Amino acid sequence: MSAFTQAVEDGLVLTKRNVLKNLRNPDIVVFTSAAPIAFALLFGFVFGSAIDVQGSNYREFMIIGILTQTMLLTASNTGVGIAHDMKLGLVDRFRSLPISQSAVLVGRTSGDAVNNVLVIILMSLTGLLMGWRIRSGFLDAALAFLLLFLFAYAASWITAAIGLTAKSPEVLGNVMLMVLLPLTFISNSFVPSEGLPKVLQVVADWNPVSAVVEACRQLFGNIPPGRPEPEVWPLQHPVLSAFLWVALILVIFVPLSIRRYAKAVGR
Repeated sequence: MSAFTQAVEDGLVLTKRNVLKNLRNPDIVVFTSAAPIAFALLFGFVFGSAIDVQGSNYREFMIIGILTQTMLLTASNTGVGIAHDMKLGLVDRFRSLPISQSAVLVGRTSGDAVNNVLVIILMSLTGLLMGWRIRSGFLDAALAFLLLFLFAYAASWITAAIGLTAKSPEVLGNVMLMVLLPLTFISNSFVPSEGLPKVLQVVADWNPVSAVVEACRQLFGNIPPGRPEPEVWPLQHPVLSAFLWVALILVIFVPLSIRRYAKAVGR
């Protein structure tokens, strides 16, 4: 058996393990979705009453930002889970097995990706109940959901790299919030980036979260009518830009995470 074939087979086995573990603990999905649903209700019905987005209902405008933020927050489960496994010694048990080095990380990220599908469904239903509507065709909408899924998967490799260097899973949760929340708030997720101070506007325009949000709004048909054309390339071509960001994150953080895992287990 080639090294690649063994890595794929070992990764599928550990993916199945993580999926079964999540299915036996449905509270993981419930509590992963609880905070984003609370965010959606808070922004939609409390802050939304004071925010005006020209040509668009604010709840429809912000629900894509909530979906993207949710994908980032669920991705943090990967890093926390890896750090927790290392603390409990589970990774040491995997080290004693004749399996591929990358299989543990592939199994964890892929298992969490299945969990993300359930979270996307719950959050989409919440958005529909709040007044959000998909105003495009089936293929465009399917591509938008695929983009959200792939963005969450790519982000999980970022958190995996962070989780492999964390000293404690308890501290890691706070670190994730400090890193991930600014990415969503300094973007076009909840307010148009044109209204931000100049320095923050530049950051928001080139933020990968902004590209994903803009791409999903375009694919779902939620671009406000009459809105001025964006002036920066990532927002002028958001779908291409978003998929390029996903590819770049995977190219950087998949090998980085595997190297850090090999160092952590002493291989």
